[in-house]
Amino acid sequence: MDEQAEIGTVKEAADHELVLAFGRLQGAANRLEYILGRALEVECGISHLVFEVLLILGRVGEPGLSMRAIAQEQVLTTGGATRLVDRMETAGLVTRAESPGDRRGKLVRLTALGEETAVRAAQVHLENIKRYFVEPLPEADRARFAEDLRILSHTARDVLPRLP
Repeated sequence: MDEQAEIGTVKEAADHELVLAFGRLQGAANRLEYILGRALEVECGISHLVFEVLLILGRVGEPGLSMRAIAQEQVLTTGGATRLVDRMETAGLVTRAESPGDRRGKLVRLTALGEETAVRAAQVHLENIKRYFVEPLPEADRARFAEDLRILSHTARDVLPRLP
């Protein structure tokens, strides 16, 4: 039977099991983002977005990443990434360095303070992930759930256009 034929009214749309499931996923993600992001702000003085960029930079190490690469990783415009990195540089978390392969380009890399902040924030974040994201789930379902999220994330990432 055609899925569209199942929806003839707003009530049917609102009660459709797939619409409800996606709404629950989105609601859970939004609430968890707020709870975990707020904890990073209160306990570490950084936003979740700043934390994510610190992790990305920590993952790649030296010589660092271009602004374009940071923008692509975080689905930001290059202007948005530049403004974010400007704030992070002012806070002493990152520095810009000359790109060995491009005299006009700059690479962003962690400072010692950025690395310390990322480690402290990761400890806070991990405890909150366990508390709010892992512990509420049945233990037998956790590994499958994590794998399903990986599949969904990679599928969505692959559909998005790459920034020029």
